[in-house]
Amino acid sequence: MLFKNVADQLDQLELIDHLQRLGLGYHFEGEIKQTLEEIYNSDPAKNDLWEKNLHATALKFRLLRGHGYHTSSDVFKCFLENGKFKKSLGEDVKGILSLYEASYYSIEGESLMDEAYCFTSKILTECGKSSNVSDLGMQVTHALELPLQWRIQRFEARQYMDIYERSSAMMPAILQFAQFDFNFVQALNQEELKDVSRWWNKTGLGHKLDFIRDRLATSFLWCVGISCKPQHGYFRIQMAKVKQLITALDDVYDVYATLDELELELFTSVIERWDINSMTELPHYMKICFMTLYNLVNEIAYDMLMEQNIDVLPQLSKSWTDLLKTYLVEARWFHSGYKPTFDEFMSNGLVSITGPIIAIQTYIFTSNPIRKEDMEFIEGLPDFLRLASEIFRLSDDFGTSSNELKRGDVPKSIQCYMMDAGVSEEVARGCMINLMKKKWAAVMKRRFADDIPLDWSFVEILLNLVRTAHCMYNSGDDGHGVEDGLTKNRISSLFNEPIPLSRKLLSEKIKSRRF
Repeated sequence: MLFKNVADQLDQLELIDHLQRLGLGYHFEGEIKQTLEEIYNSDPAKNDLWEKNLHATALKFRLLRGHGYHTSSDVFKCFLENGKFKKSLGEDVKGILSLYEASYYSIEGESLMDEAYCFTSKILTECGKSSNVSDLGMQVTHALELPLQWRIQRFEARQYMDIYERSSAMMPAILQFAQFDFNFVQALNQEELKDVSRWWNKTGLGHKLDFIRDRLATSFLWCVGISCKPQHGYFRIQMAKVKQLITALDDVYDVYATLDELELELFTSVIERWDINSMTELPHYMKICFMTLYNLVNEIAYDMLMEQNIDVLPQLSKSWTDLLKTYLVEARWFHSGYKPTFDEFMSNGLVSITGPIIAIQTYIFTSNPIRKEDMEFIEGLPDFLRLASEIFRLSDDFGTSSNELKRGDVPKSIQCYMMDAGVSEEVARGCMINLMKKKWAAVMKRRFADDIPLDWSFVEILLNLVRTAHCMYNSGDDGHGVEDGLTKNRISSLFNEPIPLSRKLLSEKIKSRRF
């Protein structure tokens, strides 16, 4: 009814934007797709809105690209003067903010969108220096910290409810629905987290190996960031186990076993053979790790065999072997004192950051039916996955490299770049931010390529992994390794604190029939 009662195209776009930012988009996938399809196929010549309203044009561009429509950046040419954006546009802060957000949906090679980013970021930075506490001012500050393209909707939904509640466009029914939905999903997540917690306690890893970081809640937070849809509960439960186990094995290779490289080589060899009989060769603490991994992977393979009649054990075991081999490379670098070049580090690091292993397991956990040709495509490390993993690597190092060097680890991407280029850490960090933006543009180009056999929805889920990394590490802090500050607040707000329902507000608005 909401969509039927909104006829104006700008109002339709803003409705979609509100629903998505409130975390309600998954309820309206059919309506959103139909509405955007109609807007995409409509004749722009019959509506001069797109030539006069920068906000409307940028919002349309961002939403269409975000949903897989390859709309042209030429729509912004009407806002140019002598090849540059008109200076008078700077007075339209709402339009500038929308264009800034749209610039992050650029495709590799779009010079016009690069110009849009430079033009808008300069204006918004000046706006951000003022003491503007209005909703628009707060949105500007928020966008400069991290653009929408790099954010996770579930993380943002709670904050956006406060903005939406004060908005003149607020519809009480939508606001209350968003509050109910947030609390409903939170209750589901609580039960899922209990399930994961029971598994972790049963393994005994956290108790028997005191050097391992217990990051169960944070691991689950990652999974909620990747997909918060209620139907993906199995994915969140199993992937949280995988994520926590990755953290444990990372500690084995980085911290505990740094004194005995031979043990690491033996452990990697046992994983590659995937033979329970060979674990007799391992020291006690590695036997515990191997059995935990072996049982988890075989349990997942059994589930898929029973539910979909497909054997995914070869893909699962290989993904773990590939990951641990990269851990071993980094351990060898550490023991020998070798300092890799930036390119050497990134070649190994795009796998050690866990992008490929999470990709194949996410596909298995969320797809029905599972297709062997899709798994083979993912295992081949296609360009979009390679680029996404590289962004993941850069984003992780942006926040974790200092802590990991203190714990005892090889130089990360920032340090390697500093050594290669002979620049300071501050300069290197700025270069890494620019590099991430360029790689995002390259990812967007590959997303629209015709040779990707995977569903658009799965690619979007996978890119949520990168977005979660941005959210976890953007401040320059280790949001996974250190469970305090922003990470602690997110865990509390998403999993512990329900939203008080705005019943008084609703009753007041009912009288004015603002639905």
